[in-house]
Amino acid sequence: DEARDAGFDVLGLAGEAETDLQDRLKSNNALPVVLVMGAEGPGLREGTRNAVDSLVRIPFSGDFGSLNVSNAAAVSLYAVQQASRDIT
Repeated sequence: DEARDAGFDVLGLAGEAETDLQDRLKSNNALPVVLVMGAEGPGLREGTRNAVDSLVRIPFSGDFGSLNVSNAAAVSLYAVQQASRDIT
């Protein structure tokens, strides 16, 4: 809530989310971003899922399962960095 009140877009990473991270970043009006990641395996807890502004996923080509949390963090941070570069 504090991050949202400070003007951040709070995004939770979830493999089953319908919105791609990159699509959300393109449409969030250049707000700064907080990325929320869950535990490997179970993912985000229900209360956390309900607290974020949107659930987003990392788009993959092919069907290979999921990334571990450190890889998901790296890919997501890269996507945020690229989106911020596109805005400026």
